[in-house]
Amino acid sequence: MTIYGFRVILDFKQADIFRDIEISSVDNFEDLHNTIVQAFDLDAGEMASFYESDKHWNQGEEISLFQVDDKTRVMGDVSIEELCFDKGDKLLYIFDFLNMWTFYVELMEITEPKAGESYPKLIYSEGLMPGEREDIQFESHEDQSDYKPDDGLFDDDMFDGFDDFEQ
Repeated sequence: MTIYGFRVILDFKQADIFRDIEISSVDNFEDLHNTIVQAFDLDAGEMASFYESDKHWNQGEEISLFQVDDKTRVMGDVSIEELCFDKGDKLLYIFDFLNMWTFYVELMEITEPKAGESYPKLIYSEGLMPGEREDIQFESHEDQSDYKPDDGLFDDDMFDGFDDFEQ
């Protein structure tokens, strides 16, 4: 068993909103989903899916929270290590299909578990979710979904320094 350190970034133009999460490689995608829901204080009753992604954040095959047809893979049946092998591997996470919150999930670190630590866990949090901030003028989600993290809208250092974060 190894520990995977993921950076999970909300697709939101007006603020940097991300969480760094550590989770066991043998945990499944439902465990990662639940950790993201808790880390961002989301409504656990909403639908969600992960999507395999390439280095350009293009959406690939779906891993759904629930079985929707015979071909769909289900989060609870797929371990994280089945799809994530190397630092830099990417996934898309779509939460709440009505609002279509999009998160970019990147494997930032692969380490050994620390003695006495329990996983999964939130190791760093940056920014408040929309609705928790009073100083942001909100636009419709359609206006927010037409970009990807590598188009210069995120701070350049947002993907750097994963090792530097302390609890």
